Amino acid sequence: MPQPRRNTLLYNILFLLVCAGVFLFLWNAPPETTKHLPHDEIHEKFFGLSKKTAEKDCETCHRPEGEAPLPEDHPPKYRCLFCHKRT
Repeated sequence: MPQPRRNTLLYNILFLLVCAGVFLFLWNAPPETTKHLPHDEIHEKFFGLSKKTAEKDCETCHRPEGEAPLPEDHPPKYRCLFCHKRT
């Protein structure tokens, strides 16, 4: 009879250790550094659209020869609102 109780205690301790590990990992995550989508008159139209629809128009200004080109080392440019959250 004592064997199942010992196993239950062991599983509970193991579960708590895993939860504590996940918590510490998330707690030590670096702060968010990506800029949010600017809330100005140029970007205002994107706040009412779905993400997929809004992202289709980003390249009109943010292409290499556009008004506001992105840096060379910028990550993939087809999922803008995945990183640049709307406030």
